[in-house]
Amino acid sequence: MDKEDLYSHPGWDACTFDGAREQVLRLGLETTFLEKLRWLEEAEILTLRLRENQSPNLQPDDDGSPFSGPKGG
Repeated sequence: MDKEDLYSHPGWDACTFDGAREQVLRLGLETTFLEKLRWLEEAEILTLRLRENQSPNLQPDDDGSPFSGPKGG
């Protein structure tokens, strides 16, 4: 595959900021409210399961950040 083939690929535009934005907007227009609601419910369930299974070493710090490491800038 050469450069010309890569740039002519239909998915190439989605790799840019504008292309990704258009893809998200298009997906939003093509999905129904019920599909969006199901997706949000599944995402919430996944988030809750990940939090349940999170290692005690990775619990959020006092500042709410999930990462522990050097403080300050």
